[in-house]
Amino acid sequence: MPRALRSLIRAIAALGLAMALSAQAAGVSRADAQKVRAVIQAQLAAFAADDARRAFSYAAPGIREMFGTPQRFLEMVREGYPVVYRPASVGFLKPEANGRTVIQAVEMADGEGTLWVAVYQLERHKGAWRITGCELVPSDGKVI
Repeated sequence: MPRALRSLIRAIAALGLAMALSAQAAGVSRADAQKVRAVIQAQLAAFAADDARRAFSYAAPGIREMFGTPQRFLEMVREGYPVVYRPASVGFLKPEANGRTVIQAVEMADGEGTLWVAVYQLERHKGAWRITGCELVPSDGKVI
C-alpha cells in the first residue's frame, strides 16, 4: 500500500476516533484533570524504573484481573506499547469526560522521533482514578 494512502487512512482513523470521543464528551474539572495526569505520569515513571508492581497499581481492577501479575502486565506493555514503555517525550492534551470515563490523549515520541497519540481511558475505582485502557494512534509527524 502506498505511503500516502496509509497516511490518509491513519488520518481518517484518528479523526474518527477524535469525533467519536468528543461526540458525547464534556469538560473535566481542573482537579480531576490534574489527578488523571498524575496517574498517567506515575505509571510512565514506574515503566521507566521497570517497577512492575507500581505500574500495575495504576491499572483498573479489570486490567489487573486480565493480566494476573504485575510482571505479565509489564511484559505486555514492553512488547505491545514500546512508546508508552519508553517515551522520548510526552505532552498532555486536554482531557474530556464521556460518562464515567475520562479520555486523556497524550502525544508521545518514540526513540526514533516518530510521533504517536496514546488515548487513555480512566475511571474512578474506590475514589482514585485508574487506567482502564490505552489505544495508540500513529501520527505521520516526526520530532525534529
